[in-house]
Amino acid sequence: MTTALAVGLLVAGGTYLLLRPELLRVVLGFVLLGHAVNILFVAAGGMSRREPPLLDETAPDRAADPLPQAFVLTAIVITFGVTVFLLGLLRASRTGDGDRDGTGNGEQDGEGTGERDGEPNGGEPNGAGHRDGAGHRDGDSTSGSGGRDGTGRGAGR
Repeated sequence: MTTALAVGLLVAGGTYLLLRPELLRVVLGFVLLGHAVNILFVAAGGMSRREPPLLDETAPDRAADPLPQAFVLTAIVITFGVTVFLLGLLRASRTGDGDRDGTGNGEQDGEGTGERDGEPNGGEPNGAGHRDGAGHRDGDSTSGSGGRDGTGRGAGR
């Protein structure tokens, strides 16, 4: 009866926390559900017989079933792994600095933003300072492939 009550309380608390909007509460709810499953596995092995499962020292009818204990050990490892993964997601969601490539400079793909001296468009009027993926400015026909149309003249010339 006590085991069923403990499992019921853990499942109720875990479900309540899983339905909360904050990610930390979701992680705690998952941990509570993991504990409830572990207690359920131990209870499935039989709570009344608790002799060591060693056949040389214990009568076979009094020995505890080792299979639920193996399930509990496996469930503990899985619960720990998923908890660490969820905590990693929590940490990644809270950084919020826009640094997705891991360089620490806030740029998304490792390319510059085209801004120079705090001015948008690289300090050039009318957006002439915008760079393409190869680092060339718009309208710059000195690249190896020529302008945008491939003729060496540029798109508007």
